[in-house]
Amino acid sequence: MGRFGTLLVAGALAAGTVVAAPSTLTTAPAHADPAPAKSRIVGAQWQGDHQVDLTVYSAAMNDTITVQLLLARDWHADPKARFPTLYLLDGMRAREDRNGWLIETNVADFYRDKNVTVVLPVGGQSSWYTDWKRPDNGKNYQWETFLAKELPPLLQQGWRATDVRAAAGVSMGGTAAFTLAARNKGLYRFAGSYSGILSTSTPGTPESIALAMRDAGGFNADAMYGPPTDPAWAQHDPLKLAEQLRGVSLYFSSGNGSGGTGAPTDLQAMALEVLSRSSNQAFAVELNRLGIPANALYRPSGNHSWPYWQFENGQAWPQVQSALGVANPKPCGIGGAIAEAAPKTPALGSCVTVEYAVPGGRAQDFRGGQVFWSADTGAQVVGGAIGGAYLGAGGPGGALGYPTAGERALPDKNGRYQQFQHGTVYWTPQTGARAVRGKIGEKYAALNFERSALGLPVSDETKLAGGAFQRFQGGQIYWSPKTEAAVVSGPIYAEWGRQGYEAGRLGYPLADGTPIPGGWEQRFEHGVIALVNGVATTR
Repeated sequence: MGRFGTLLVAGALAAGTVVAAPSTLTTAPAHADPAPAKSRIVGAQWQGDHQVDLTVYSAAMNDTITVQLLLARDWHADPKARFPTLYLLDGMRAREDRNGWLIETNVADFYRDKNVTVVLPVGGQSSWYTDWKRPDNGKNYQWETFLAKELPPLLQQGWRATDVRAAAGVSMGGTAAFTLAARNKGLYRFAGSYSGILSTSTPGTPESIALAMRDAGGFNADAMYGPPTDPAWAQHDPLKLAEQLRGVSLYFSSGNGSGGTGAPTDLQAMALEVLSRSSNQAFAVELNRLGIPANALYRPSGNHSWPYWQFENGQAWPQVQSALGVANPKPCGIGGAIAEAAPKTPALGSCVTVEYAVPGGRAQDFRGGQVFWSADTGAQVVGGAIGGAYLGAGGPGGALGYPTAGERALPDKNGRYQQFQHGTVYWTPQTGARAVRGKIGEKYAALNFERSALGLPVSDETKLAGGAFQRFQGGQIYWSPKTEAAVVSGPIYAEWGRQGYEAGRLGYPLADGTPIPGGWEQRFEHGVIALVNGVATTR
């Protein structure tokens, strides 16, 4: 304890410095209390066979937050299992549509064969993932409450997460991983910082952070913690909170500001990395004084950029794995009908699970998708966004049943489709992946699929009181057990909407629109809408 030693690191970047040696955490993690009553998961959109985008309502922020999940390797193979979670936090310029880790790095592929669910919150530009004193720039940031109190129990309740967690982040997110771990004892077993600032209240640093926040989104640092003299700065400073990190497996790294990782040299990136290194060194001295072990790595190259952070993510994994107690992948092989089908799709890559049972058949997961087999359909490959839509509809035990053929190109070559026992999934870059099935699917087929005026589906089927509907590029199909599936579109649809749609006085459509002199009319359960000379009237 208390002496610096040398840690040899394999790879493109050379050795760094270590503060003692990381030890396995023996303290049990804190049990997550129930989420605040109003906090809840309000939506889940499958983006692939192992990626789901959750929409989570945060009571603290009175807003919805997107949280992207990369599901654990055995999520499908072992449906009763629960898995530890690794939170990966974004940097200062976090976008509102996707987490930067998914945009800029290989994490989706890297974690594909690892039995941990990766949690990727979206948004929070310049937030430092903390609770702000007051709203600013249209944002009511209460990220610490969301990440420490609201989200963990929701993932445990609905997404098979355990209370064993780790957190790592880049730049701002690296600072936050340490701050969250220190301020919420037992929340994480591992905390990792890649180019984070680990001494945020030292003279001059709050001013530097304030300038960066103004540049990244026009935020005022005073709204976060107050002026640099406010005690809140020290209350969120990893260096000041170092004692609270005792027992957490710690990993922090910084480059020297050069672009040795393949990233372009940038003066701002260089300056930020130099600031990160100096704060990391001060933090390491404090850990040494306290006798707290951690891996502190000072790379001979690397700047404030995603290629460097991707490298660090891979280097940190063995320590994360040890802290979370995640076993190495089990050997897998392929056989039978799956072995015949898989090589025909080179993009599948190698297997990541053994073959396992699913309702009515068998399945196996690969790096690039899944193979499903049943006696009636044989072995078929499903992957990508179509695979996500298929699993979102319940997979082989759901409404679509088993795939009956492989994925194919649409006639216009602008998208793809795949047929299943009870429906079809369509995908284009513009519309996403959407399943069409049941009575709505039958109506769509009778109209000649995407070749009709309806075009392609742009939403999933939505259940209604007493029926269902689905949106297409050129209109909507509505269906109820009392009425045939019918298309409603254009001005007639708009007028029906003004009458309250199916819940209004007109009820469900009884048939498609028919031509009349000067226009069209459409019959509903309790009336007719006529469109004559561009004017819609109800009778």
